[in-house]
Amino acid sequence: MRYFIRLGYRGANFHGWQVQPYDCSVQQTIEEAMATLLRVTTPITGAGRTDAGVNARLMVAHFDTEQPIKDIDRLVNSLNALLPPDIAIYSISPVHVNAHARFDAISRTYKYFAITRKDPFYYPLSWRCSPVLDFELMNQAAAHLLDYTDFTSFSKLHTDAKTNNCRITHAQWTREGDQWVFTITADRFLRNMVRAIVGTLVEVGRHKMTIEQFCQVIERKDRCAAGTSMPGHALFLWDITYPFDY
Repeated sequence: MRYFIRLGYRGANFHGWQVQPYDCSVQQTIEEAMATLLRVTTPITGAGRTDAGVNARLMVAHFDTEQPIKDIDRLVNSLNALLPPDIAIYSISPVHVNAHARFDAISRTYKYFAITRKDPFYYPLSWRCSPVLDFELMNQAAAHLLDYTDFTSFSKLHTDAKTNNCRITHAQWTREGDQWVFTITADRFLRNMVRAIVGTLVEVGRHKMTIEQFCQVIERKDRCAAGTSMPGHALFLWDITYPFDY
């Protein structure tokens, strides 16, 4: 039997999603809780990998069992009782045995949160930015992301990715209350990609890089040409879509 898990987490206390040899990860923490409750080692496969400190409003993962789970709601409640407060299991659903949380996903959406003033209630999950950032110009630059597919310039170096091609379908800054939010949707993302894109857009917003130069950064396919990687605490994996209802 295969099951999909819908969950969310705050990444501050974890060294990313994926199991690490010497650091605590979200995946490892959930697998340990699953092993305790199901009394058998139960690997889980996530829809993607978030870096250290990055949050997920929604992550999807799958796991397999030899026998059907008799009471799914009870398992969800038991997991939430056992897991730390910065991980929440939303639901567990049975799916087709060949359904895959990572390979079947058709789009992923990230959001990066920025606030232009000091606020003690926003700072843990939002990046404090300059109030003079030119967000209109940043949006003009962001629109050009949809014209490209090779994003080597925004990828972490020396990864195991077989290709650096991604299809971005949406990239825009919007004002939401006291915050500016960058929303980006693509079929897949490279490691560190969103944080590098935001860092380069900030250079545009500071008038230190023109829109033409922003496009040249992409075309150079050189990570050293792009801007700095932004802090992970303000980044959220926001949504994941599938071609089927689970």
